[in-house]
Amino acid sequence: MTNLENYMKQQSVLCEQNDSINKNLYAEYGVKRGLRDENGQGVLTGLTNISNIKAFDYHDGEKYPCDGVLSYRGYNIEDLVAGSKGKRFVFEEGAYLLLFGELPSEAQLKEFQDHLSECMELPTYFVRDVIMDSPTSDIMGSMTRSILTLGSYDKQKELLEIPNVLKQSMQLIATFPMLAVYAYHAYNHYEKNESMYIHRPEKNLSLAENFLRMLRPDLQFTELEARVLDVALLLHMEHGGGNNSTFTTRVVTSSGSDTYSVISAAMSSLKGKKHGGANLMVMNMMDDIRAHVNDYADEEEIAAYLSKILNKEAFDKKGLIYGMGHAVYSISDPRERVFKGFVEQLANEKGRGDDMLLYNNVEKIAPILIAEQRKIFKGVSPNIDFYSGFVYDMLNIPRELYTPLFAIARIVGWSTHRLEELITTDKIIRPAYKSLMEPKDYITREER
Repeated sequence: MTNLENYMKQQSVLCEQNDSINKNLYAEYGVKRGLRDENGQGVLTGLTNISNIKAFDYHDGEKYPCDGVLSYRGYNIEDLVAGSKGKRFVFEEGAYLLLFGELPSEAQLKEFQDHLSECMELPTYFVRDVIMDSPTSDIMGSMTRSILTLGSYDKQKELLEIPNVLKQSMQLIATFPMLAVYAYHAYNHYEKNESMYIHRPEKNLSLAENFLRMLRPDLQFTELEARVLDVALLLHMEHGGGNNSTFTTRVVTSSGSDTYSVISAAMSSLKGKKHGGANLMVMNMMDDIRAHVNDYADEEEIAAYLSKILNKEAFDKKGLIYGMGHAVYSISDPRERVFKGFVEQLANEKGRGDDMLLYNNVEKIAPILIAEQRKIFKGVSPNIDFYSGFVYDMLNIPRELYTPLFAIARIVGWSTHRLEELITTDKIIRPAYKSLMEPKDYITREER
C-alpha cells in the first residue's frame, strides 16, 4: 500500500464518522429517501406527456395491483410491437413517436429514417484518434468520453433552440451504435489481442441491423436476430421520467447545459450497477445456477438452490434473485410479457431449448419462494432484465456491450425528456435538503 493509499484509508474513517446520518431521522423529518415513500412509490416531482407506467388500479379509494402497462405517447407498447406484424422494424417508428409525439405515416417514417441514416457519420479520424486511442473494457466510459469529444466538433454546441437540440439528439441516436461497437472492437484488439473489425453502417438498414452488421466479423445476421434486437431496443427506449438516468437528464437540462454534457451525465447514471447493469447480474446468476443444478427440468432441485440464494448461502450472498421484481411493477412487467415470445423464438432457432427450460422454471419458482420468505406489499414477477441478457447471449453479443445496448435504446427517451424540459420548464431543479448541523465555535489553528 502506497503512502497516499494509506493516508486515504486513515482519512476515510473521518468521512464515515462525519457523513453518517441516522436512518431514523429520515422518518422523523418526513424525508423520502431516494425520492420514494415507504412503499417504494416515487415522489411526484414533475409532469410529462412522454410515457406512462401503470402497475395498480383503484377501486373505491383502494389500491390494487394489476398487470403492468407501459405506454409511449398514449400508445400501449404491446400494440406498437403487434402493429408492426413482423414486417418492419419498430425502433425507428418508436423513436419518431417519442420525439415528435405522433405515429408517423409511411412517408414521414421514411423521411425520418433517411435523416437518421445521414447522421450515421463520425468526424474524420474520430475512430482512430478518440475511440482507439484509449481502449478499455469500460465501453460506457469510452462512449461517454466520445460524446463529450463530439461536442468539441459542434460549433453550435451551446445553442439551446429546439431545432438545434433536435439535430444534436438525432445525431447522437444515430451514432451511438458506432460509438459502442467501435469501442468494443478497439478493446478486443488492443487488450485481448483479437482481430480488428471496423465496418461502416449501411444507410438502407435499420439501427438494429446495423448494430449486428458492425459487430460481426462476417457482417451477417438473420432476420429473426435483427427483429428480436429491434424489439428489445424499443422496449428499453423509455420508462418514465423518474428512473435515475432520465431524471439526471432532466436535472442537468434544467441547469441550461448543452446536449453533449446532458447525455454524458445520463450515461454516467446508467452505468451504475443499480441501474443499467441488472441484466449482467442476471447472466452471472444464471451461470451460477447452471453450475449447481444438474437437471433443468427438476423443479425441486432448482427451488432448493434458489432458496440458498435467497438465504444468502449461494451466488453473491446478497439474498437477491436478480431479474425478479421491479420498483414499479407488481403482477407483471409489460415489457417482459411482450419480449418473452421473441425470446422463445430465438431460443428455438439457436437450439437453446434447455436454457429456455431453465429460465422458464426459475421464472415459475422464484416468485413463489420470494413471496414465502419476504414481506412485500406488492407482487413479484420477472422484469425485462431477466431475459434481455439471455437474448444478447444468443446473439453472441459480448457482455461488455450489454449496458451500452441499454444506452443505445434509452438515448431516445433521454432526448425526448430533454426536449420536454427545455420547452416546458424554465426553472432549475433544486430540491431541498435539511441540515442537521449544530453551530460550533471556531477554534484557531494553534489551539486545535
